[in-house]
Amino acid sequence: MRVTHVITRLIVGGAQENTIATVLGLHQIPGVKVNLISGPTTGPEGSLVHKFDGHPKQLREIPSLVRPVQPWNDLLAFRSLKSEFVRHRPDIVHTHSGKAGILGRLAARQARVPLIIHSIHGPSFGTFQGFFANCFFQGAERAAGRLTHHFISVAQAMTDQYVSAKIGIPEQYTRIFSGFNLEPFLKVGNPDHYRQRWGLEADDFVVGKIARLSDLKGHEDLLEATSRLIPHIPTLRILLIGDGPLQPYLRKRVEDLGLTKNVIFSGLVRPEEIPACLGSMDAVVHLSRREGLPRALSQALAAGRPIVAYDCDGAREVCLQGQTGHLIQPGEIDAVVTALLDLHGNPQKCKEMGALGQAFVRAEFSESLMVTRIHELYKTLLDRDRGTVNPN
Repeated sequence: MRVTHVITRLIVGGAQENTIATVLGLHQIPGVKVNLISGPTTGPEGSLVHKFDGHPKQLREIPSLVRPVQPWNDLLAFRSLKSEFVRHRPDIVHTHSGKAGILGRLAARQARVPLIIHSIHGPSFGTFQGFFANCFFQGAERAAGRLTHHFISVAQAMTDQYVSAKIGIPEQYTRIFSGFNLEPFLKVGNPDHYRQRWGLEADDFVVGKIARLSDLKGHEDLLEATSRLIPHIPTLRILLIGDGPLQPYLRKRVEDLGLTKNVIFSGLVRPEEIPACLGSMDAVVHLSRREGLPRALSQALAAGRPIVAYDCDGAREVCLQGQTGHLIQPGEIDAVVTALLDLHGNPQKCKEMGALGQAFVRAEFSESLMVTRIHELYKTLLDRDRGTVNPN
């Protein structure tokens, strides 16, 4: 079985970690030859290219495969991808992310690749963007969907959204949770062991957020909630894990709200350090307006931390109201305040939510289980009469 994955760039992010884990995991299976094609990795979010230091033959970079729409580069990237597929004759091309997903599937169809699969890690269209941009991306996904034999979605919410947009039919979708190495998270224990790094006190109530500092991630809402919480929880500390283009703006916002003593910016943190970061937290908040299924939430639960999340896309599939955390309608900052007050005042409830969440994630989110499910899906689809792609 020969498999080629395609992604736009390898920045620090859930979709990228998922893709790398899949490629390296499949590489360990006898009879599977797998590689990854990526565009250049640039930006303040950090790079995961080093994950392939011990596997240089598994990664190929195409310089013209860039994230912005650039017609000349897009044409060059399409030609390069088609050339790669014609040369190596993969049985499967498996694409990820917006630009690579569209160009990769088009090139795979032109190269007559037998099986074309696309993973949906998050929505490329929706109310989070303007009308014309939304129409463009929805139209592009619908066109690319006609070239796709099967979709893998990280959350049922993604399947529902894409099917509603007339991108494929339900039978073309399989939900496979985005797995990760659970062991470092399961071993996380008492917060006091980890807090010295950030200058935190033992009695601080530490709320963490793990996300790129970029639009739609909900940092502004969290800062607003923090300003309302300080009179009730003077020991509240917000730990923002990650970096991104909004850092200067968010630092200025923290100053304007008088929260410089309450908010800590970590800067770039390597994925390997995330378990230790979670170890310093009492709870994790994720107020994103655009996600597939936030990896930060499943990782927080693996570490036994209760979560507070906006009811956006796949969040409700891990944030079970009153069981693993508090699920809140987007924009309801007062409800965020109430949820954090509840967690602060009920340490036993925090432990119970964390324990339930940990058991759930242990059963559903292991990296090996994800790779096994993807490999089994590959075999099933290859063995099935391929027929024609979806005519919709």
